[in-house]
Amino acid sequence: MSSEKIIPHSEAAAKFNKDVERVNWHDETLWFVRAKRDKSAHQIEDWELLRETASQIKFNVLSNIHDYLVEFEANAQRNGIIVHWAADAKEHNEIVHSIMAKHDVKQMVKSKSMLTEECHLNDYLAEKGIEVIDSDLGEYIVQLRKEPPSHIVLPAIHLKKEDVSETFHEHLGTEKGNFNPQYLTESARHSLRNTFLTRKVALTGVNFAVAETGEFVVCTNEGNADMGAHLADVHIACMGFEKLIPKREHLGVFLRLLARSATGQPITTFSSHFKKPRDGKEMHIVIVDNGRSTQLGREDFRNSLKCIRCGACMNTCPVYRRSGGHSYHNAVAGPIGSILAPNLDMSKNADLPFASTLCGSCTNVCPVKIDIHDQLYKWRQVLVKEGHTPTAKTVAMKTMATVLANPMVFNIAGKSGRFVMKNIPGMVNNKMNKWYDQREMPDVPEESFREWYKKNSRESKDKKNE
Repeated sequence: MSSEKIIPHSEAAAKFNKDVERVNWHDETLWFVRAKRDKSAHQIEDWELLRETASQIKFNVLSNIHDYLVEFEANAQRNGIIVHWAADAKEHNEIVHSIMAKHDVKQMVKSKSMLTEECHLNDYLAEKGIEVIDSDLGEYIVQLRKEPPSHIVLPAIHLKKEDVSETFHEHLGTEKGNFNPQYLTESARHSLRNTFLTRKVALTGVNFAVAETGEFVVCTNEGNADMGAHLADVHIACMGFEKLIPKREHLGVFLRLLARSATGQPITTFSSHFKKPRDGKEMHIVIVDNGRSTQLGREDFRNSLKCIRCGACMNTCPVYRRSGGHSYHNAVAGPIGSILAPNLDMSKNADLPFASTLCGSCTNVCPVKIDIHDQLYKWRQVLVKEGHTPTAKTVAMKTMATVLANPMVFNIAGKSGRFVMKNIPGMVNNKMNKWYDQREMPDVPEESFREWYKKNSRESKDKKNE
């Protein structure tokens, strides 16, 4: 939907890194959240068992997705919920718009939904003359700034309280220079209250949908989803089909994992169950594919659909923490976004799997044990084979492969490289070589490791023979 020019991750990250103080703050803040996650997880003796159980439940869902979808639809309809199916983002947006048009409504209150960000619903409805107000505080802040969220759980984590104060002063008329978080929060609450009271249609995301009962669960810390849904005449819930779990009892596994992994809380403040519409009201649920079936069919990448959107991989990722969520040019940023995005558009998102050190920290903290760093590596292989990497990088890698495969060429290249670095350093340390943009030239070794090893091995043998 969005026609904005895509800025490659490396360029966007370089822009973010110009403000060193903010980058350090962003890094430390997210690591603080990661540390809270660790402390909370360590308080549960069977934490690893919970992770394994959740992973196996999700594996079962993905392996039997057709049956669970049919079961969920039948039970939801029996409860009085109107079920819609959307093959892609376009159909999803059209369905939501048709529901609003049916009720002749031009305003909507919306709680956090990464699926609607993925589908660019806000932009679509704005083109149709419909006003959408995001009621999650972080989402509300970035919406006022006309920015996308930078994190799936902490949408405004890239902003400091001073930034929020300026934004609220401009849009809400708050006191200029008042950075007090309580004052700013109360100002937002006062502004949003009228929105809750006057909107006839409310949209929420879905954290978990229970096939056994036809109900769905929405987890929030602010209660904004409940306020919107309970005060509106029409409640629309939007979900990717991977949100299904088989039974209600399985919520005991996922709810214990979700908040602890996301923010270090024992549980979200509100875990709201929606099973049927109230008398005289309507409840709709839109089940969306939008590339998920394709991902399900990719054996190496299907496990990415286990994701419960906790954001733990973002909080621990050294690249995300120091490059910011907006550098990923995708609704879902960070490591998990980097393995989901290429499935939607390989060409557009070919740079994202390379925005990683492959350290494996993301995999270590994932509550459903997605092999994120392995998938990042495998996506790199796929993208290279499909020709989606820059020509210069492809040529460089092929040249390097040739050099490394031939010992004689490798030795000659090593000697030539040491000579150039020592006598003509400008040929290496220049603007053409991105490696040295933020690094100093290392001291040039007098000899290669192979030469050093041969010499020292010979000296060692000579000493033994003496």
